[in-house]
Amino acid sequence: MTNPALTPLGVMVLALLREGDMHPYEMARLLRARRDDRIIPISNGTLYHTVSRLHGQGLLEEVGVDREGNRPERTTYAVTPAGTEAVREWVRRELGGTRRQTPFRVALAEAHNLERSEAIDLLTQRLALLRHELDALSEALHGANARDVHEQYLLEPLRHRLMLQADVDWLASLIHRMSSPDYAWGPDPEHLPVHRKARQND
Repeated sequence: MTNPALTPLGVMVLALLREGDMHPYEMARLLRARRDDRIIPISNGTLYHTVSRLHGQGLLEEVGVDREGNRPERTTYAVTPAGTEAVREWVRRELGGTRRQTPFRVALAEAHNLERSEAIDLLTQRLALLRHELDALSEALHGANARDVHEQYLLEPLRHRLMLQADVDWLASLIHRMSSPDYAWGPDPEHLPVHRKARQND
């Protein structure tokens, strides 16, 4: 079976269902409450379409139908084993690169779905690429300064260099902290999102 194509929103939906079964309305509410719409737009129509597509791909399954009062029926979904593995594969593909910023941000948010050592290896790979990009940009800016290019023509690369340096510094610090066994990682109940803790206590 070939790996299904996933969108960033699809990954976020599947990862959310690893916390517990829920219906699309609850998915949308939680994604917005956690401000995941900072990363990608989340509309009800897009989310329902994504859920339908994931269901058709066998990555999630229907586990119940609820009705409250006069409200429409709500179908509750659960992630399948294939859906869980699809999230891991997607995160593996996006976490170590530098070219696709939105997918990387989603992969970073879902990096905890991988083993600690694998996540560290992928982030270390990204760090090397960022350092190479930073060195190349710094060299180009040095050459521009040597040619007396006025700063007004260099505003974007100057800002980009500053952002790259901040990204390099943050990522190096993160990798160092993740390498310590004291850094929480994985499905320890003490570190689960509040939503998942509540479900485990039901």
